[in-house]
Amino acid sequence: MSEPSPVPAGRPDGLLLPSYRRDDAAVHPPLLSPGYKSTVLRAPAQPLVLLPQTLTEITGPVLGEDRVTDADADLTHGRDGEAQGQRIVVHGQVRDSDGRPVPNTLVEVWQANAGGRYLHKLDQHDVPLDPHFTGVGRAMTDSLGRYRFVTIKPGAYPWRNHFNAWRPAHIHFSLFGRAFTQRLVTQMYFPDDPLFAYDPVLNSIPDPAARQRLISSFDLENTVEEWALGFRFDIVLRGRDATPMEES
Repeated sequence: MSEPSPVPAGRPDGLLLPSYRRDDAAVHPPLLSPGYKSTVLRAPAQPLVLLPQTLTEITGPVLGEDRVTDADADLTHGRDGEAQGQRIVVHGQVRDSDGRPVPNTLVEVWQANAGGRYLHKLDQHDVPLDPHFTGVGRAMTDSLGRYRFVTIKPGAYPWRNHFNAWRPAHIHFSLFGRAFTQRLVTQMYFPDDPLFAYDPVLNSIPDPAARQRLISSFDLENTVEEWALGFRFDIVLRGRDATPMEES
């Protein structure tokens, strides 16, 4: 996802090593945001130390088109049955800072079920698990940088960050570039959620306009008649209009 740095002169393998730079601090949430309590524990307390990347890290295993199937992008069918809840189509385009589409990028999603519970042993929210819903999927962007998932609209859930704390409905996104060291993570929200004003995660992003870029838009054109509502969520990797990303 990052822009490559020049190859040192005389390097025989011609490998382009990626470099990393942080966009406008108002776009991405800070590593330490006291209202989001878990950042107090995980934010670095000392200056970061640069760890140079090696050939193994740059060329290490990448999931390509031959390993990702169309079925991986349909979260509504699993374990010999159909998931419960409101079916939705989530689609969009991945673009770079110049507005160019980013093809052949691995996009992964994970989310809670319709009742607001993750299929994870640490999630003990007292709503039923859905035996037909794993909450995970993946897709490759096409030649125009487009992706598409069919899933269930997730429910809001309590998370004990503060008194009466509830997370707005959201879907987690992970995007991989040319190697596993180039991973970006973000979240997609749904329009007009009344919980936005009370969510420390969303509000840890300083710029209100940047927060708005995490909110999908209802898409009637991609709504499937009598079957599923459509939502569009475009992802911009860098630049003035970058989608806010989580960094850890």
